Amino acid sequence: MKIAIIAANGRAGRLITAEAVRRGHDVTAIVRSENKTDAPSTIQKDILDLTAEDLAGFEVAIDAFGTWDPEKMSLHTDTVLHLADILSGTDTRLLVVGGAGSLYVNPEHTVTVADAPDFPTDYLPTATAMAASLAKLRARDDVRWTYLSPAADFQADGERTGAYLLAGEEFTLNTAGESVISYADYAIAMLDEAERTGADAHVHERISVVRR
Repeated sequence: MKIAIIAANGRAGRLITAEAVRRGHDVTAIVRSENKTDAPSTIQKDILDLTAEDLAGFEVAIDAFGTWDPEKMSLHTDTVLHLADILSGTDTRLLVVGGAGSLYVNPEHTVTVADAPDFPTDYLPTATAMAASLAKLRARDDVRWTYLSPAADFQADGERTGAYLLAGEEFTLNTAGESVISYADYAIAMLDEAERTGADAHVHERISVVRR
């Protein structure tokens, strides 16, 4: 499978790239600076400078962009909409590394994790920005998008267990009562989703993962 990984130099992007290479896919890292991954091919461009021609021929494009810079929060929406625009009307799937703050905590889907009064203040700008980008994606039926939210405790240096639970829109705990997943296990879940085809693929859906 021919896969493009956007923002591949980031912490999530590097592990997603490594997982894709490990599985034998034809992987291209899309980065702004020198490629720091083991992807055999590179496109060195800013996300907003990518064109439809750059992504032509890829079966899957994985968007691993993220920022904590309070001055750049709008980029969460700007970049995902740009990718949706250049992939509009194509068969290329757009898989987005999402956030946990927008997961729902009630069956009516009116209250999110980020709405809780004890939600960490430092994380709120990013959670709000990522929720806004998801809302924009939901309005797009012209691109084959999937938004993958991690568990609330998203551990950059956590172990690779290979075991996770796939959930939907609602905040989910594992059997130990935890909402946790490592970046490495998240990368496994992302590539599992990339490899799904037909009715098994979660097209036009937000899904989530938690360590089993």
